Amino acid sequence: MSLLLTEAYKQCETIIAANSKTFYKAFSMLPSKQKNAVWAVYAFCRQVDDIVDEGSNPKVELQHFKAEFSRFKNGEVLDTAMWIALRDVFDQYEMNEKAFDDMIIGQEMDLVKHEYETLKEVKLYSYHVASTVGLMLLPILAPKTHRELEADAISLGIAMQITNILRDIGEDLERKRVYLPKDLMNEKGYTIEMLYNQEINPAFISIWEDLAIEAERFYEEGLQSLHKYPISSRLPLKGAAHLYRAILEKIRKEEYRVFTEKHYVTSLQKQAILTSIS
Repeated sequence: MSLLLTEAYKQCETIIAANSKTFYKAFSMLPSKQKNAVWAVYAFCRQVDDIVDEGSNPKVELQHFKAEFSRFKNGEVLDTAMWIALRDVFDQYEMNEKAFDDMIIGQEMDLVKHEYETLKEVKLYSYHVASTVGLMLLPILAPKTHRELEADAISLGIAMQITNILRDIGEDLERKRVYLPKDLMNEKGYTIEMLYNQEINPAFISIWEDLAIEAERFYEEGLQSLHKYPISSRLPLKGAAHLYRAILEKIRKEEYRVFTEKHYVTSLQKQAILTSIS
């Protein structure tokens, strides 16, 4: 591996280590070739996410990024670390270009859509922003069987995104985004005013638990084909799912305080979970 490529992968690793300790911990168990590829894919996703959430002019910046990605797909050599690393990944694996495009579509949804009517809409959004990441990673984690694993990877992505939604309710409200389905809120008698007033009452807990149970069902679906992955990928994938799923239990123990706190699984808890499933 050239010095330039090695440095590009190191920069991608720095990005995931700083922004997703859960995924970094889990996928660090992969062999180095796959591990580097995961870092590069994560750096791509992080850049799009940061444009939408932190960009000064996200619509323009996202159009610029899409143009860059079009050039990349057409074989042009782009000289930033993420593109250098990603080119090496695309050269080594049978990558799913549509998944990358769909993920960008999902991020664009956050620029124009701030409330969701039904769980079906939430799941479609979750596919675009999270299941697509699983589809990106599949050829890296399971080069020979990735096509037959797509449905379960989509389920796992939906599970993780619903977990994100349930963890980030307060943070999303600050951005004027509400991912709790309106029909479920109406069914439980929980109003948008209650949400902005940060009311944790029986109706809120019932909504939260309904979505958490849905996420847990998708975790089960997503992991049912674990035996079809190469042995080297099984523990990292299972670890990522279990570490993410543990966030739900953490929130339950903290009495659903998601408006003012962002709940994480501690390093010690992560190590205990990984040890228990290995």
